[in-house]
Amino acid sequence: MSQTSKKTSTITFRLDDDILKKLRAESNHRQVSTNTLVNQALRRFLEWDMYQPISGFVMINKRVFIHIFGKMKQEEIIDVASRIGKNEVKDIALFMKSKLDLETFLSWFEMRMINSSVQVSHTQQNGSHTYIMKHDIGKNWSLYHKTILDFMFQEVFDKKILIKADKNTISFEFSE
Repeated sequence: MSQTSKKTSTITFRLDDDILKKLRAESNHRQVSTNTLVNQALRRFLEWDMYQPISGFVMINKRVFIHIFGKMKQEEIIDVASRIGKNEVKDIALFMKSKLDLETFLSWFEMRMINSSVQVSHTQQNGSHTYIMKHDIGKNWSLYHKTILDFMFQEVFDKKILIKADKNTISFEFSE
């Protein structure tokens, strides 16, 4: 359903003047209406931000993360992803989406990538889906997510997946 055809309701809020000034300045900068910006902010809060602290996510500076993750050996990355990561991802996606099927998992995974400052491209053609994620976080981060995606598709969804991972990108393809 397109954004313009969704049902809307009108509500009135009282906002601090400084918040309203910042909202208007940011909406002007992004060239969207203040209403659109507020809807985006509330959607992000309701779909992601409110779950972050109770899901175990922590914020860490990207450069620090790259340094720490980059020091690990590939065997360690696969071990962490296989022993801990796969179950955590499955449980968090289920908790945040209230069910776990392929569609809700991919919706959650894409949202997670976007909220991690990862650029995501998703194309769909003739029942085939292709996701490309540009992250610039390093080969170990790609390997970690490759391991997680392999697990989710093979063991949880019983689907074949083709994954390519390198230093800066992860891409995967599957058919419906």
